[in-house]
Amino acid sequence: MALLSLAVAALSLISFGVWWSTAEVSALLLGVGGLLCAGATFKSERISTFLKIFIVIFSSEVVIFGGVFLLSLGGLWPESLKAYKLPDSVPLTVAMFTVLVWAMSHLKVVRNISAIADRYFDSTTQTQARIWPFPAFAIAERRLAIATVTFLVVLNQAQVGINVRLSFFNRDWFNALQNKDGDTFWRLLYTVFLFWAAIYIVSAIIEFIAQSILIIRWRRWLTEHYVGRWLDGSTHYRMGLKGANTDNPDQRIAEDVNRFIDGGSVGYGIYSYSILLISTLSSLVSFAVILWTLSADFTIPGTDIAVPGFLFWVALVYSVVGTLITHLIGRTLVGLYFQRQRYEADFRFSLARLREYSEQIALLKGEPAERRLSMGRFGQIFGNYLQIVDRRKKLMAFTATYGQISPFIPYIVAAPFYFAGKIQLGVMTQTASAFGRVEGALNFFVTYYTSLADFKAVLDRLTSFDAAIDQAHEMAHASGITNPAALAGEITVKDLELALPDGRAIVTGAQLTLNPGETLLLSGHSGSGKSTLFRAIAGIWPFGKGSVSVPAGASVMLLPQKPYIPIGTLRNAVTYPQNPEGFDDAALIKALENALMGQFIARLDEEDNWSQRLSGGEQQRLAVARALLARPDWLFLDEATSALDEPTEAALYGVLADNLPGTTFISIGHRSTLAAFHKRRVLMEKHGSGAATPVEQTKAGAAE
Repeated sequence: MALLSLAVAALSLISFGVWWSTAEVSALLLGVGGLLCAGATFKSERISTFLKIFIVIFSSEVVIFGGVFLLSLGGLWPESLKAYKLPDSVPLTVAMFTVLVWAMSHLKVVRNISAIADRYFDSTTQTQARIWPFPAFAIAERRLAIATVTFLVVLNQAQVGINVRLSFFNRDWFNALQNKDGDTFWRLLYTVFLFWAAIYIVSAIIEFIAQSILIIRWRRWLTEHYVGRWLDGSTHYRMGLKGANTDNPDQRIAEDVNRFIDGGSVGYGIYSYSILLISTLSSLVSFAVILWTLSADFTIPGTDIAVPGFLFWVALVYSVVGTLITHLIGRTLVGLYFQRQRYEADFRFSLARLREYSEQIALLKGEPAERRLSMGRFGQIFGNYLQIVDRRKKLMAFTATYGQISPFIPYIVAAPFYFAGKIQLGVMTQTASAFGRVEGALNFFVTYYTSLADFKAVLDRLTSFDAAIDQAHEMAHASGITNPAALAGEITVKDLELALPDGRAIVTGAQLTLNPGETLLLSGHSGSGKSTLFRAIAGIWPFGKGSVSVPAGASVMLLPQKPYIPIGTLRNAVTYPQNPEGFDDAALIKALENALMGQFIARLDEEDNWSQRLSGGEQQRLAVARALLARPDWLFLDEATSALDEPTEAALYGVLADNLPGTTFISIGHRSTLAAFHKRRVLMEKHGSGAATPVEQTKAGAAE
C-alpha cells in the first residue's frame, strides 16, 4: 500500500506541475484529488482486506487513467486513439472512490460486514482452480478470491463504460432519425450498436460464470468456518447450556451464510451490493458529467434564470427527499425481518422434532397438542408477515408513486428547449436517459431499501452468532476447573465444585481417584449431579472450580443414556465418530454380534434415520458396539443400559469385560443389579444446601 500511495502522490505532484504551466483546472482538481487518494491509500494498510481490494483497484486506476489524462493534456496522446480517450473526469472520479471506501471502512455496519468477509479473504488454505482452456493449478484460496473480485470489479466498470458509449449512440441515432438521415441511421446501428452490444453480452456471460464460482467457493469456505467454530471444543454444547442469544444456529449456518454472500433468492448479498454499489457510483459520476454538460444552459421553468447543471441539481434534490421519506417509512423492516428468520426457523425446527419423536407423540395421543403448538408457532409467522406486508404496503405506495413520476421530469424540463428548437430530439432523449441514470444511482437506497433491510437482518444474525460463539469460548477459558497432568495413569478429581448454568451448586467437595483397571459404580438420587460429574471429567462442563486430571494420551469415551445416531448408513452410525473406512467388515460384524445386533448386519450400508428406526434398547446396544470398535482406555456409561432388560444388560457387561480387558469401566445407574458388575461403589450424598458430594462406600452394594 505504501508503494501505491507513493505512485498516486507522484501523479498528484505532476498534475500540479501541469496545472502551473497550463492553468488547466482539471489538472488542479486531479492534483488535489490525488493527494487525498494517496493519503487514504497509505492509511488503508490496517483496514479490512475485503475493502482494501477496492482501494488497490481504484488507486491503481488513478495512476493509469491519470497518466493517460496528463499525456492528453501534454499533446502526447496518439491522434489515432483520440476517439478512445476517457473523459477527463475519470481519474478524479476513481480517486474519490478510494477516499469514499476508506471513509466507509470506519462505519460500524461496514466493519461488521467486513469482519465476516475478511475471514475468507485472509484465509491461508490452498485450493485447486482451473481457467479454461488451461490445466488446473494450485493456488491460495485468498489469492484466487482477490483475483476474481478484482476481475469482476474491472469488468463491471467496463460495462458502465459501454453504457456511456451507447448513450452517445442513442443521441446520434435519434438525431439521424429526426433528420431522416438514413445512411447515418444504419451505419450507427451496424458499426456502433451491434459491436458494443455484442461485447456487453459476452462480458455479462463471463461475469455470471466468474461470480457464480466465487460465490459458491466463498459460501463453502465460510460454511466450513462457521461449522468449525460452532463445533470446536464443544462450543455448540456450551452455547446451549448458557442459552446464548443465538436461536437456531443450524439456520444461521445453512441459510444466513448463503444470504450474506449471495442474498439467495430473496435479495442481495455482500458481493451483489459491493459490485452494485461500484456500478452505481460509476454510473452516477459518468452520467452526472453528461447530464451537467447537457443542462448547462437550462433555465428554471417559467424564468430566464440559468442554473449550471440544472437537471443534476433537480435529480439530487429529488433523490435526497425520496431517500429520507423511504427511510422514515421502512426503518422498522430490519427488526421485522430479523424476527421473521427466527420464527421461520423455530417453526421448521418444531416440525423436525415432531417427526423425531413421532412414536412418543402417538403413544401419548399428543397430536391435538402438537397441532395446537405448531399452529401457535405459525401464528407468530403469520403475525410477523402481516406486519411486514403493512410496512411494505406503505413503502410500495410511496416508491411506486415516486417511480411513476421520475421518468417524466427530464422531459418536462427539456421540452421547452426542444419546442423552441434549441436542442434536437437525440439530445432530449440523451438528457432523459442521463437523468434517469443519475436519478436511479442517487435513489440506490430507495430502490433497494427492502432488500437492504433484509440483508441488515442477516448481518445482525451472523454478528450475534459470532458473539455467542465468542461467549462460549470465554466461558471455557473462564472456567475454574483446571486440568493438571495426571500421575500414575489415574484420573484424579480434587476439590471439585460444580454448579448449574444459573449458578446453583450441584456438586461440592468432590475428592475422587479412579484407578486404571477397576470397575466403579456411581449412584445416587436423581438430580444429585452424577451426570454433571461425568461431564466435568469428560472436560465439557465449564461451571465450577477445582481440578480434574486425566492421563495424557488416554482415550476417554462416554456412553449416554440416549446415544446420538447420525442420519446415513448404519455403518456410519456404528463407527461414529470415527471414519467407517478405518474398520473392515469383519470388525463391524463382530462388534454387532457381540452387541446382540446380529440381525442388522445385512443392513450395514442401508441409509435411514436410524434414531427413529431403532428402539431405545437397540440404540443403546449400538452404542456398546461403538465402544467395542473404539476400544477406549476409559469407558463411562451414564445409564447406558437403562432401556435393556436385566439379562441383556448382564450379557453386554460381560461382553465389554471380555473384549475390552484393558478398559476401565465407570458406570452411573440406579438398578441394584449393576452392583454385581462393579467392585467399587461411590454414592452421591446430598446436603441440606441441595448440593451432593461423592462418598466412598465400604463395598459395592445395591444402588439407590
